[in-house]
Amino acid sequence: MVEKQLSDMAVGEKGKATRIEGAGALRRRMMDMGIVRGAEIEMVRDAPLGDPVEFLLKGYNLTLRREEAMNVWLELEG
Repeated sequence: MVEKQLSDMAVGEKGKATRIEGAGALRRRMMDMGIVRGAEIEMVRDAPLGDPVEFLLKGYNLTLRREEAMNVWLELEG
């Protein structure tokens, strides 16, 4: 099992969320957006300057600051 932070994923990589870190409000916000344990997430786009980053999650595109994405850990597919 290879575990990686959401912020460190390369474009095209996919994985399942294994844990969400962070303080109460940030963690709650992530869960409200659908980032929960077991959610499948794919890296879609990385901005030219590295921030923000875009992901495909549950059929919709989600854009996060890299700092926020650092709180999500994934188990990579393949």
